[in-house]
Amino acid sequence: MPLSEEEQRLLEQMEQALADEDPKFASALRGSTLRARLRRTVIVSALCFVAGVAVLMFGVVLKLTPVSVVGFCLMLAGAYFFATAWRRGGEIASEQPAEPSGSQPRAVARSPRQSSFMDRMEERWRRRRDEGS
Repeated sequence: MPLSEEEQRLLEQMEQALADEDPKFASALRGSTLRARLRRTVIVSALCFVAGVAVLMFGVVLKLTPVSVVGFCLMLAGAYFFATAWRRGGEIASEQPAEPSGSQPRAVARSPRQSSFMDRMEERWRRRRDEGS
């Protein structure tokens, strides 16, 4: 059931009061700080990867094996952190906003590779039961 105009106005006033009283908390509730942190992690890890390539090339040109190994490790660390931050960013973007209070929670559809055997069997059982009624 949608909120009435009065309830909507009161909700907006409460949100504004919360943002005025504690902007850091309000920002955390909106999730903007998490997205900003992930964006920063992606940028830093990409720069780390590029720096690793430069150090690796520097070590190869000067025939300094330890410097080349350090460059390779920098590349590897940058690629790992880039991939994990990128994946987490995709998960955050795909999350749906929370349901308004008073509404029924919806079932979240899982992709076929994420659903377990038991989930598939339960879904089949539900469909058979619903078709029979």
